[in-house]
Amino acid sequence: MVRNGTRVWPGSPYPLGATWDGRGGNFALFSAHAERVDLCIFDRGGHREIDRITLPEYTDQVWHGYLPDVLPGTLYGYRVYGPYDPGKGHRFNPYKLLLDPYAKALYGSLKWSDAHFGYRVGSARADLSFDRRDNAGGMPKCMLIDPAFSWGDDRRPATAMEDTILYELHVRGFTMGRADLPVPLRGTFSALAMPQIVEHLRELGVTSVELLPVHAFLDDRPLVQRGLVNYWGYNSIGFFAPEPRYLSARGVDEFKTMVSRLHYAGIEVILDVVYNHTAEGNHLGPTLCFRGIDNLSYYRLVAGDERHYEDFTGCGNALNLHHPRVVQMVMDSLRYWVEEMHIDGFRFDLATTLARELKTFDTHAGFLDTIRQDPCLARVKLIAEPWDLGPDGYQVGHFPPAWLEWNDRFRDTVRRFWRGDGGLIGEMAARLSGSADLFNHDGRRPWASVNFVTAHDGFTLEDLVSYTAKRNEANGEVNNDGAAENYSWNGGVEGETDDAAVLALRQQQKRNLLTSVLIARGTPMLLAGDELGNSQGGNNNAYCQDNPIGWVDWTPERIAARGLVDFVKFLTSLRRRYPALRRARFLTGQPVVDGTPDVVWLTPQGVEKTEEDWRFPDARCLAFLLNGNANRTAPKQEKSPPHLLFLLNAHFDEMAFVIPAGYAARWELVLDTTAKDGRGERRELTPGQACNLPPKSMALLLSLVAQPSEPTT
Repeated sequence: MVRNGTRVWPGSPYPLGATWDGRGGNFALFSAHAERVDLCIFDRGGHREIDRITLPEYTDQVWHGYLPDVLPGTLYGYRVYGPYDPGKGHRFNPYKLLLDPYAKALYGSLKWSDAHFGYRVGSARADLSFDRRDNAGGMPKCMLIDPAFSWGDDRRPATAMEDTILYELHVRGFTMGRADLPVPLRGTFSALAMPQIVEHLRELGVTSVELLPVHAFLDDRPLVQRGLVNYWGYNSIGFFAPEPRYLSARGVDEFKTMVSRLHYAGIEVILDVVYNHTAEGNHLGPTLCFRGIDNLSYYRLVAGDERHYEDFTGCGNALNLHHPRVVQMVMDSLRYWVEEMHIDGFRFDLATTLARELKTFDTHAGFLDTIRQDPCLARVKLIAEPWDLGPDGYQVGHFPPAWLEWNDRFRDTVRRFWRGDGGLIGEMAARLSGSADLFNHDGRRPWASVNFVTAHDGFTLEDLVSYTAKRNEANGEVNNDGAAENYSWNGGVEGETDDAAVLALRQQQKRNLLTSVLIARGTPMLLAGDELGNSQGGNNNAYCQDNPIGWVDWTPERIAARGLVDFVKFLTSLRRRYPALRRARFLTGQPVVDGTPDVVWLTPQGVEKTEEDWRFPDARCLAFLLNGNANRTAPKQEKSPPHLLFLLNAHFDEMAFVIPAGYAARWELVLDTTAKDGRGERRELTPGQACNLPPKSMALLLSLVAQPSEPTT
C-alpha cells in the first residue's frame, strides 16, 4: 500500500512504539477509543511535517503500520482522532501533535503556547471548549532509533543489599560546577562518565548512584513564565526516552556509555522514576501525549465526573494502573531500562499512589503483584518513596518483601537527637538498629530501611547545620513552599558566618550526622555534595533552580573549608571493614555464639540499661555495644572480629562514659567526631576507665581482640 508517496504495510501490533528492525520501522500505538491515528513524519530539524500516514490496521486496540523506507533518526509524532467529550472522559483533538508514549528518544524541546491545550484557553466554557490551533511547531519530536550498542563485557556490579551505599545525585547539577570538565559536556551523561567523576565516586566508597529523574520531562508553564524550570524533573512525559537536556549529542548511546563506565568501576546505576503522574496536569492541563491518545484509559478519572482527575500527588493527575495497557506500559518501561540500558534498580517516586486500588493503599495491588512475579525485575533493587498526598498516604514499612523504603523516621529522629531534643534515646536506638518496629516482618531484612538525613528534597547537610528556617524566596512563591519544619540547628548563628567556633561546631555536627547514617543497620544513603560542604543558601526546595543554587559547589576553597571528603571515605571504609555494621539480621539482644548478646545497650556508667533508664525524659546520650561475633556460626575461628562500642553525646555539656567490664580487656578509640579528620588521637582505654565526650560528639571504640581482615573487593 502507498499513502502520500510513502509505502505502508500492515505491520504488527507488537511491540508497542516505533521499532527499527534493520530494514524499516514498525509503528504501534494503543488507543481503545480512537477512531483513526495518523503518523506524522518530520524533516531532520523537526520543523516541517513532510508526510502524514494513516495507520492502516487496528488489532486488539492497537493501531499499527510498517514503513519499509524509514531510517533511524526519523522524527515523528501522532495525531489521534476521536470524540471530544470531557464529561465522558474523552479529549481527542487531531489538531494536537502527540508524543509516542513508547518513544525511545525525543528531539527538541517544548515551546509553550496556548496551542498546546486541547481547549480554547480563556474561554468561558474552559476545557469544555475545543481548540483548532496546530501545536506541532512547539512540540518536541519522537525519534526512531537503532538500539544497537556494543556493551562489550559489561557486568552488573550486583552489590549485595547489605553492602549497598546509595549516593543520590542530579545528573546536571552534579557536574555543572566542575571547572575541569569540557564546557559542552557539563550537565550531561557524558560528564558523569568522565574519569575524574567516576574516580570521586569510587574513592568515596559509594556502591550505587541514584539519579534524580532522567526520563524525558517538561518544564511547567508557570515556572517558565517566572524564568524558572522544573530542575528536579518530577514531571515526566515519556517513560522510555532519556531527557534530551542531559545528552551532549543526538542519541541514547551516551547514556549507555555512562552506565558501562560506572559498572566498570563497580558502581550501580539506579533511576528515580515517576510513574504516579505525568506532565499533562489536571483537566486544565495541555494535551501533549496520553490525554490526546486515550484519556479515559491512561488516567484515573473521578467516577461519575470523568471531566476531572483523581489526584494523589498534588500534580493534577494519576496514571491509571488499573488498566492492563497502562500497567503494561510501566512494566515495559522498567524492563526496557533493565534489559536495554543495563540499569540496576529503581526508586519509585510517591510509590503509595502506584499501589492504590480503589482509593486506599493495598500491599497486594495489581502493580506490586505484577512487579513481584517479573523475572527481569527480580534481579534489580526496588526502592519505594512510601508516601503520597492522598488519604492514608503514609505507608512506611508496609511495602512487600524485597522492597527497600525511604525511612523518614530515621531522618527526623537523627536530626532531632543531634539538635539536642530530649526523650529520644529509645527512638534513636530503634533507628540505628534498622527500624525493626517498621520492617521486621514477612522475612524482611534491615536493609529494607533506607537511612538518610539529607536528600534532594530539603536542606543539604551544610544548610541543616547552618539554618533554622528555610530561605526559598528565589522560587518565587513568597517562601511558602518547602517544609516549614526541618529539625535543623544553626549552632548559634543563622546562615553564613566567619565565627570560627560556630564553624567548628557545624563541622562536628555534620560528622555526627554522617556517622549516624553509616553505622546504622539498614541501607545508608548520602546526598551528592554533602561531602563537599555544598550549600543551597538555605533553600530547602530547589526543585526549580537550574543555577548555582541547585548545582553542587566544587569550589576548592569551599571544599577545603567545609568539605568532609576524607571523612566520608573513612566512614565507608569502616562499614566495609567491620561486618557488625552491615549484618543482614535485626538485633535481638539475645546471646550469640560467644554467649554475649548481639547488642548491649549501656548507661553512661557502663552497665546495661533498665526499662527505667530508657524512660528518662531528659536523656540526650546513648551508648551501645555491637557484638563482633554476631556473624559467626561456630565458636572457633582463626580471627575473632572485634566488638564495637559506640558513645553518643548530644548534650550541650561534656559527658563521661565508663568503659563497660566483661567484654574486652582493652579498647581502642578509632573514631572521634570532635577531630577534624574524625579519627582523633588513637588511644587505649580499659574497663572502668572514663571516656570523656565533649558536647555534641560521638566516638567509636574497638575491642582489642584481633585485627579484622581487609574487605575483599
